[in-house]
Amino acid sequence: MDLSVLTSPAEFGVFRGSEAAVDRLEDFYRRFGFVILRDLFPVDLVDRMETECAAAQNGVLAGTVPERYGSTQYLDDETKIEKFVNYVEHVEEIAPAVREAATYPELVTVIRRFIGENCWLSDENRIGVVYQDARPGKESGYTRIGWHSDWQASPSLDIWPSVAFTFHLDGTSPANGFLRVVPGSHRWATPAPYRNVNNVTVPDDARSTGGYTDTPPPFPMALGFEKIPGEIPVYTERGDIILHDAYLWHSAARATDDAAVRRHVRSGYFNGDREKYANRYQFLKNAAR
Repeated sequence: MDLSVLTSPAEFGVFRGSEAAVDRLEDFYRRFGFVILRDLFPVDLVDRMETECAAAQNGVLAGTVPERYGSTQYLDDETKIEKFVNYVEHVEEIAPAVREAATYPELVTVIRRFIGENCWLSDENRIGVVYQDARPGKESGYTRIGWHSDWQASPSLDIWPSVAFTFHLDGTSPANGFLRVVPGSHRWATPAPYRNVNNVTVPDDARSTGGYTDTPPPFPMALGFEKIPGEIPVYTERGDIILHDAYLWHSAARATDDAAVRRHVRSGYFNGDREKYANRYQFLKNAAR
């Protein structure tokens, strides 16, 4: 497979192939803050992820797996958790294909190129790898997520830079929802979220900004789902992998078809002192209770 960038609007940021052209992939990532890897995973690996994640989802709903794997923290409506499961956390522990995909050698090679050889996969100290069923139907407790950059979730932790990954089990479209990104926004010095829709208190020791330059954003980050100048949709096919930088501005568009299905597996790789991070994260987690 040849990692050659495709320049048509429909495939902006899409790379296919082997490690031979990783320089071009890295150049695109550093310029725009994201890439799409296509045809990297074997078809059978994607099929196994789908089957195993569905089984884990059913296990959470039926109560046959420990509560550790269920999650309500991202839901719009927690009253629906008895009827449907939108999220399975630490799914790599009960779905072997997910761990295989998250540690796939060619994928890890690319991520190390982006953030360094000593990067590490999100583990038990966070939420591990997450399976998300983002269908918007009336049984679902999820609709969409507003504008943010991932580093804003932990501005006090020295774990950045980071690369987030999303393994798409379904292709995306306006019908079933899709990713919205602002290319190049990872280079801005984005403020920590002192204003946000969740009214979360930012720790006193939080970094004031996050990004690869000291250049302030040309406009404030929207607090919800408003249109942002320069944003683009990122559509995927089944089996595609999106890699995006933790400083990149992004959000998710709601599906327009309530019967549509959008399932994916997501997590990230981080850099920094893993042990120090684990201790600090546990401290913050306990202090918040």
